[in-house]
Amino acid sequence: MKTMTIGSALVVSLATLVVGAGAASAVSISIGGTSAAGEGYKSSVVGATTIDFNSGAAPTSGMVSYSGVTNHIVQGSKSSNYATPAGDTTKYLTLSQAGAKVAGSTGSLTLNFAKALDYFGLYWGSVDTYNFLDIFKGNTLLRTISGKDVSSTAKGSWTGSSDNVFVNLSADAGQSFDKVVMRSNGIAFETDNHAYRQAVPEPFTVGGSLLGLAMGWQMRKKQNAKKAEA
Repeated sequence: MKTMTIGSALVVSLATLVVGAGAASAVSISIGGTSAAGEGYKSSVVGATTIDFNSGAAPTSGMVSYSGVTNHIVQGSKSSNYATPAGDTTKYLTLSQAGAKVAGSTGSLTLNFAKALDYFGLYWGSVDTYNFLDIFKGNTLLRTISGKDVSSTAKGSWTGSSDNVFVNLSADAGQSFDKVVMRSNGIAFETDNHAYRQAVPEPFTVGGSLLGLAMGWQMRKKQNAKKAEA
């Protein structure tokens, strides 16, 4: 049986601390944005960049890349197909279940970000229980958010204030995310004014710094032991 030295124990303990902190990654939800004439609501988060789809297209390169957007951008409402978010007369994005034979019927869309974010927001219209957002860091799912998480009713109302809300998703302290997957198991998931903000790298973390010091101590100890044996 091998005996663990204090230095080894310190390395293992700190490694566990750092990994454990990563596993605790989470995303918090808040509701509220800034009213914009003819556009519903926009993000009020300082430093956020907004994508409003008014050009009729979604970005496919650069900081954010939308995959699979074809006939997903619409304007106005069409019965049994899609409904414009309350107060929004501009173009917006609609997503419906795969095979539904309506605009945007691909079931899901993925937003990949070139750099990590600490914030993502969107104006979510006629919220339904079958609308979902999956928030990822790399291939790790941090949180799944459904219509029930952002609306007290989630019954798909075209005009109700509780079913037409600006949703803010913020990474918890020290955390970040880089991918958002939108999903819908029904008709439809309507959103506009997507907003994001790049995360500012943490200049110093106690766990990471202590782990580095402990590992350096272990390495120097081994090197000194080899010199003594020579």
